[in-house]
Amino acid sequence: MKIKTILVSQPEPKNDKSPYAELAEKKGLKIDFRPFIQVDGVSVKDFRQERIDILAHSGVIFTSRTAVDNYFRIAEEMRLAIPDTMKYFCISEATAYYLQKYIVYRKRKIFYGNGTFADLMEVIKKHKDEKFLVPLSDTHKEEIPKKLEQAKIKYTKTIMYRTVSADLSDLSDVNYDMLVFYSPSGIKSLLENFPEFNQNNTQIATFGPKTAKAVKDAGLKVNVKAPTKEAPSMTMAIEQFVTEVAKSKK
Repeated sequence: MKIKTILVSQPEPKNDKSPYAELAEKKGLKIDFRPFIQVDGVSVKDFRQERIDILAHSGVIFTSRTAVDNYFRIAEEMRLAIPDTMKYFCISEATAYYLQKYIVYRKRKIFYGNGTFADLMEVIKKHKDEKFLVPLSDTHKEEIPKKLEQAKIKYTKTIMYRTVSADLSDLSDVNYDMLVFYSPSGIKSLLENFPEFNQNNTQIATFGPKTAKAVKDAGLKVNVKAPTKEAPSMTMAIEQFVTEVAKSKK
């Protein structure tokens, strides 16, 4: 089966020169984007049930911009005045600069890593006397609390936002040659929206071992896996697959 149409279960890249745009042009593909999951902030009522005192903490660990948004949203809805002495520890420089949306950046104590939590931990370890609040999603990586505990860091984990399945009912009559998934949550959304889904000739591409496992656990077949040694990115893996399929048809 020749691959002509692809649906990527993520938001469309804002950059016209994205790898997907280059792939579409190079291989003559129609590539659409549609998030299969969405993030919903927990309500103040649900947050209060966690019995967490935000102001009892001297530092906040941010692993994403979504965590930043929901931390300040909850604080505002609870009418809390975050003190100027609060310290912010961000997973990357980009996340740190995003704080400017809520605070005067140059007047705060802000620290950041190079994009990995392991690197940020090296920064956090230098501030062991702080009591940290860690706003997370309900589907957060287990390495986060694990590494904090291993380093004997005083912290409180709080679920401030949840990953839920998006409504995909408008896609019920739309068929694609390939579906691309980047997380197990995307597979969960597919099956929740279309419980009678049959793969048939639809090719499925997955990024990461956990996503591939979710596909197999659902009784479906993974046709394209990334990353691999030969294809470190999803677009490279898809291009290789499309090329091989085209060759086999000749």
